[in-house]
Amino acid sequence: MRGRAGILVGALLAWCACAIALDPSLDISQYAHTAWTIRDGFFKGSVYSIAQTPDGYLWLGTEFGLLRFECVRTIPLPPPADKRLLAGGINKLVAARDGTLWIGTFVGVVSLSKGELVPHPELGKNGVMSLLEDRDGTVWAGSLWAPLGRLCGFRGRSAQCYGEDGGLGNFVSTLFQDSSGTLRVGSQSGLWRWKPDPSRKYAMPLTKPSASDDADIGMWDPGQISALNQADDGVLLIATYGGGLLQLAGDKVQRYSIRAAANPRRFLQDAELNSNLLLRDRDGGSG
Repeated sequence: MRGRAGILVGALLAWCACAIALDPSLDISQYAHTAWTIRDGFFKGSVYSIAQTPDGYLWLGTEFGLLRFECVRTIPLPPPADKRLLAGGINKLVAARDGTLWIGTFVGVVSLSKGELVPHPELGKNGVMSLLEDRDGTVWAGSLWAPLGRLCGFRGRSAQCYGEDGGLGNFVSTLFQDSSGTLRVGSQSGLWRWKPDPSRKYAMPLTKPSASDDADIGMWDPGQISALNQADDGVLLIATYGGGLLQLAGDKVQRYSIRAAANPRRFLQDAELNSNLLLRDRDGGSG
């Protein structure tokens, strides 16, 4: 836990223009640090997402709006003429390479460029659960409870959307582009290879119900995909709620086994591997 805390605080300090490079040989307790809290009036409500634009500004997406962090203070974004653009809170932020800040709210997608807020109505007034810029500069956004999950790719002010046929289920939970440039999509209906064309859906292994459930095999749940990432050997890792940790081995999704640290002879069970995030560090480790 100490090492993880050091990485987190180090990353936050590195985002500030006033911070210098951290010495990895020092313990986190050897650094002076400042904590900003709700109690101090630094921000209101929960912070759901953080992003840094190429100009160096750090942006915080909160349940009550958008804040720009300037190392010692936060500045609320002036309310737009149409306050509904940022209504209901901000769930996802992506800083695009062209300097545009893409904002996934609980009522759709908005972008901020040169001080102008631009609505993108193609996704509708549905909550944004996933947001990603791919290598080609297309920004992808997936909706939550649409009633049909939708996936839209934005290039500037134009967009192309998918999911009207119900193939994605009710939501698109996560997006990931692997080292080969393949765009992966995790939705209620399962795992997809979205780009390059043609798109392809992979069958998911089913999760056995608990002994208290009165269910037959036809009612088993594949689990909700919560995060995607890539292991050092190139294997796609798939985190789920209810289905444990999975991997895409060739063209087949299968269980990913992890030995328990305290007892290497025992493999962790699905209930112990439910997660909502996967992170690959600079040394190639995933967690």
